[in-house]
Amino acid sequence: MLVIRKAEAKDVPMMLQFVRELAEYERNPSAVVATEEDLLRDGFGPSPKYFCLVAEWSSEPAGFAFYFHTYSTWLGRWGLYLEDLFVRPSFRGRGVGKALLVELAKIGVEEKIGRMNWQVLDWNTPAIEFYERLGALRLSEWETFRLAGEALERLARDG
Repeated sequence: MLVIRKAEAKDVPMMLQFVRELAEYERNPSAVVATEEDLLRDGFGPSPKYFCLVAEWSSEPAGFAFYFHTYSTWLGRWGLYLEDLFVRPSFRGRGVGKALLVELAKIGVEEKIGRMNWQVLDWNTPAIEFYERLGALRLSEWETFRLAGEALERLARDG
């Protein structure tokens, strides 16, 4: 019933829909400005900037895992950064999220990565508990910073 596969260019509309559904769940739907053209350009050209796994349940789109490579100078190894993990509500509780993470772990082991990282909103207790049950560690001593938009442009321009 459950199939996990690598996304193809034809999946871009569905991938963007998953991104929008995730943003809705995370209470920030207006933050999504990505377009199908963006996802197609950056994920399916000669030098992809990201990768995506798609979960299908009885041929229905159930969820996805959107990731890219990082590098750890401390470990001297590649890593994976999980940008988005999303399972549609009607498919939750069936092992879809775990299956996506298992497939990512297999990819990581095959690629000999040093670690896999991701973020979760502090109010998303179901996700936090799910990740902890899998053995993931919460790095509470690390804070996330973001430089974007006008602040990014100002720093680049003015130093």
